Amino acid sequence: MSEKHVYRFGKDENGNNVTEVAGATVDEAKWITGGKGANLAEMANIGLPVPPGFSITCQTCVAYSSAGNVWPDGVLDEIDVYRKDLEKRMGKKLGDKDDPLLVSVRSGAPFSMPGMMDTVLNLGLNDDSVQGLIKKTGNPRFGYDSYRRFVQMFSDVVMGVDGQLFEDAINAKKAERGVKLDTELNADDLKDLVVTFKQIFADNVDPEKYPEVVVDGKPVFPHDPYLQLRLAEQAVFGSWNTPRAILYRKQNKIPDDLGTAVNVQCMVFGNMGDTSATGVAFTRNPADGTNERYGDFLVNAQGEDVVAGIRNTEPISDLPKTPGLEEAGKELYHVFEILEDHYADMMDLEFTIQEGKLWMLQTRVGKRTALSALKVAIQMYEEGRISRETAVMRVAPEQLDQLLHPQFDPKAKYEVLAKGLNASPGAATGAVVFSSADAEAFKEAGKPSILVRWETTPDDLKGMVAAEGILTSHGGKTSHAAVIARGMGAPCVCGVEALHIDAPNKECKVAGTDVVLHEGDIISIDGTTGDVILGEVPLVRPQLGGDLETILDWADDVRKDPARGRVIGVRANADNPADAQLSADNGAEGIGLDRTEHMFLGERKQLIQNFILAESDDVKQDSLKKLGEAQKGDFLGMFKAMDGKTVIVRLLDPPLHEFLDNPRDLEVEITKEECAGKDCTEKRALLAKLDSFQEANPMLGLRGCRLGIVYPELNVMQVRAIAGAAAELKKEGFDPKPEIMIPLVAFETEIELVRAGVEKTLKEVEEETGVKLEIPIGTMIELPRAAITADEIGKHADFFSFGTNDLTQTCLGFSRDDVESAFMPLYLDKKIVKRNPFATVDPGVAKLVQMGVEGGHKANPDIVCGVCGETGGDPESIQVYYDLGLDYVSCSPYRVPIARLAAAQAKINSNGGPAKVAK
Repeated sequence: MSEKHVYRFGKDENGNNVTEVAGATVDEAKWITGGKGANLAEMANIGLPVPPGFSITCQTCVAYSSAGNVWPDGVLDEIDVYRKDLEKRMGKKLGDKDDPLLVSVRSGAPFSMPGMMDTVLNLGLNDDSVQGLIKKTGNPRFGYDSYRRFVQMFSDVVMGVDGQLFEDAINAKKAERGVKLDTELNADDLKDLVVTFKQIFADNVDPEKYPEVVVDGKPVFPHDPYLQLRLAEQAVFGSWNTPRAILYRKQNKIPDDLGTAVNVQCMVFGNMGDTSATGVAFTRNPADGTNERYGDFLVNAQGEDVVAGIRNTEPISDLPKTPGLEEAGKELYHVFEILEDHYADMMDLEFTIQEGKLWMLQTRVGKRTALSALKVAIQMYEEGRISRETAVMRVAPEQLDQLLHPQFDPKAKYEVLAKGLNASPGAATGAVVFSSADAEAFKEAGKPSILVRWETTPDDLKGMVAAEGILTSHGGKTSHAAVIARGMGAPCVCGVEALHIDAPNKECKVAGTDVVLHEGDIISIDGTTGDVILGEVPLVRPQLGGDLETILDWADDVRKDPARGRVIGVRANADNPADAQLSADNGAEGIGLDRTEHMFLGERKQLIQNFILAESDDVKQDSLKKLGEAQKGDFLGMFKAMDGKTVIVRLLDPPLHEFLDNPRDLEVEITKEECAGKDCTEKRALLAKLDSFQEANPMLGLRGCRLGIVYPELNVMQVRAIAGAAAELKKEGFDPKPEIMIPLVAFETEIELVRAGVEKTLKEVEEETGVKLEIPIGTMIELPRAAITADEIGKHADFFSFGTNDLTQTCLGFSRDDVESAFMPLYLDKKIVKRNPFATVDPGVAKLVQMGVEGGHKANPDIVCGVCGETGGDPESIQVYYDLGLDYVSCSPYRVPIARLAAAQAKINSNGGPAKVAK
C-alpha cells in the first residue's frame, strides 16, 4: 500500500462523520497529521461541531523540504482528490461566483508551536467569488472586509510582502475618511482597499521568485483559487524552516526533522454581525490553575483580531450573557466539560460563532505556568480524572525553575541592553561592581550588587556570595562563574561579548550602544534568559506553596517504590554546612559530592599556599594541622546537617597552582618595584617557585589521585579530618555516614595504592578514638580508561561516581571553558551536536558510563553507581542514567526538587508509563 499523504475530518453532505484517523490515539496521530489535525479529527469523532477539512501530513512536509521544495510524486493529485471531496461535502466550490467555498490554510506540527508558523484565512476569494459571497450573505461590507483581509494575509504570509505596507494603506484610508477604527470603514472603503492592496502586491512581489503569478511580465494577485491553495500550502510547509520557528524548536528541544502538517478547513466567520464572534479560551486558568473558564472573545471579528490586540477583548465569562450569543455561549461551556472529560487535562481552544452557531477550530493541551501545572495536576487527580503517576508526569521538571528562583515581575516593561548565555536561572538587580572586594563592601553597606567580571576565578568566591548576581563577558554555561552560581542558586549571565570591561578604571563599555557602565550604576540580569537590562527591574520572589511539596512527595513515592521498578535516589553536590542543610531541606537523600578544595578558599587559601611553598617541614606540618582542624569543623557541620544520610567526600582534586597567586601578576609587581629601585630578591625567588608549579595542561597534569600519591600527607590530613569528625559525632549520639571518594583514577594500581593509605589512616583514627568506623571507599570515574577498565578498578571500590564534566572533556577532547564561546553555538546550529554535551549527556559519554556500570558490577556485584556531574540535574540526562542502571543522581542543592521529579518521571517512562486511573 502506498503512503497516505492526506486525511479528511468532519461530516459529509448527509451529516455523517467521515473522519479518517491517522493513529489509534491522538498521541499517535499527531506525529502524522500534527497536533492540530489530530485534535480536529478527535473533536469530530466525539461529536463536536468542527468545520470539515483535510490534513496534509508532516511527512509530506519533510519530503517536500528535503527535495528542495518540490512536491513528491502523486501528492498534488492526492490533495486534489481531497479538495474535490471537500467541495462535494460542502456543496460548494472554490472560486464559485454564486456561492463560493472559502477555506483556511493552517500549520500544525506534532508539538505546539504557538505563533511560530503561518496561517492564511478566506482563501478562495477573487473578484468573481467575492460577488457570490456578497449575494449569499447580503452583506457587501462583510464580503469586501473578507477579501481585503485575504489579499493582505496572502501577500504577507505567502509572498513575503511587508505587512506594514498594508497597515499604512489602511491608516491612510481611515485618515481620508476621518475615522479612527477599522470597523468604521464602509463597504466602498474596503473595496477601494482591495484595489490598493493588489497594487501593493504587484509592486512588491518578486517575479523571478514567484513566476506562477506573473501575467504579461508583471506580478498579478492570483485569480485562480487552486493556485492560491497550492501556494498557501507551500508557504505553510516553508514556515517550518523560518528563523523564528527554528529558534523556538531549539529553545524547546523540538527536533528539526518532524515537519508540519497543513490543515485545509472550511471557513466559518465571526465577523458577520452581532450574532457572530471569535475567541480563544482555556478550560482552567493557565496562570495560576484556578478551576475557572479563562479566555477572551470579540463580537463581529475574525480570529486574528483577538490575538492582534487591535480591539479590546471581552472575558469569556461574559459570553453566555451577550445578547445574540447566549445559546452558543452555553454550548461552549458544555464543550469545556466534554474536552476535559475526554482529554483529562486542561485544554486551550479556539472557536468561532457564525450567526449564533458554535464551531470549534482547534484544541490542544494548554500551555501553563509551573504554578498552574502543579495545581491542575493535583486537581485532576482529586477529581478522579487521572492517577497520581499521571499527575507527576504532567509537570515539566524544567518549569520548577520558575518557582525556585526570583524572576522579573511579568508586568514590568524594560529594554534589553545586551544578551549573553543564560548560565544560572533567576533574576537579580543591583549596583555594578568590578571586584570581589567591592561586592563585599557593598553588601556590608546594605547595597545589593551585580559582580561584573571578564570571568571569575576561585578568588572571587566571597564576592560571588556577596553579590546578588554574576555577569561575565567571557565563559560558557559550564565556566567557573556558571558552575559556582548554579551551585549557590545565584542568577548568572555569562559570555556577554558586548561588554568591554575595564576593571582597573571601574567602567564597562557596551558595544553597539553609547552606554558606559560605572561602579554603582544599577543594572538587572535575568539568568533564565541571558538578558542584561540598564536600570532596576522589579523582582517577584518565589512563593512555595503546598502544591509543589505534594507533587514532589508523590514523585518520591514512585522513585522509592521497588514494586514499581528499580529505585533511584537523588543526592546533592554541597561543599559546606549551609549547602548541606539546604540540600536536606530540598529533599536530598544525601551528599553525592563534597568538593573539599572549595573548603580551601578565602582565608584558608594562605594555609594551603604555605603548605605548597614552604621550604621547611615544620611549616608544612603546621599548615596541614591547621587545615585539618578547619576541615574537621566543616565536616562536623555537614555530617550533622545530613545525619543518617550518606555524605561522599572527594579528596583534593584540582592542580595545586589553582591555590597559588598568579605569577604574572607578581611579575608585573616586581617589574614596577625594580624600576623604582627596590630590592626584589625574595619576590624573584617566590616567582621562580610559583612558575615551577605552572603546567602546560593542568587539567591533565598533577591533580586528582596523582596529587595524593605525590603528596600523601594531604590525603592523610583529609582522611583524619573526615574520620575524626565522624568519630566525634558518633560519641555524641549522631549517625554520620561519610564515604571517601578517590578522584581521577586511571589505573587499577592507583586506586589500590591510595585505598591502602586511606584504610591505614582510618584504622589509626579508630584506635585513637575507640570508635568503630565503617566508611566506604570509592572512586570517581571521569577518564575513558577508567570506564573501559571498570572491571579492574571495581575490585577496589565500594562505589563509582561518574564525574561527567571531566568525562565529557576527556571523551570529546573539548575544554569546557573554551568550546562554548568558541564554537559550540556553531556546532549546535549546524547540528553537528544535538545538545550541548556539558548540559545534556552526550551519547558517546553515556556509552562510557554504561561500560563503567557493567564493569563495576562485574567486579563487585554490590557496587553502588551514581553520577555527580553537571548533567546529574538535567531531566533528559536523568532518563538516560536511569536506563543505564545508576542508583542515584547528584546535582546542585537548588536543582534537587527538579531531579526528584525528573527521576520519578524517568522511572515511570521506563516501566510501562503512568498507571491508569480506575474507571
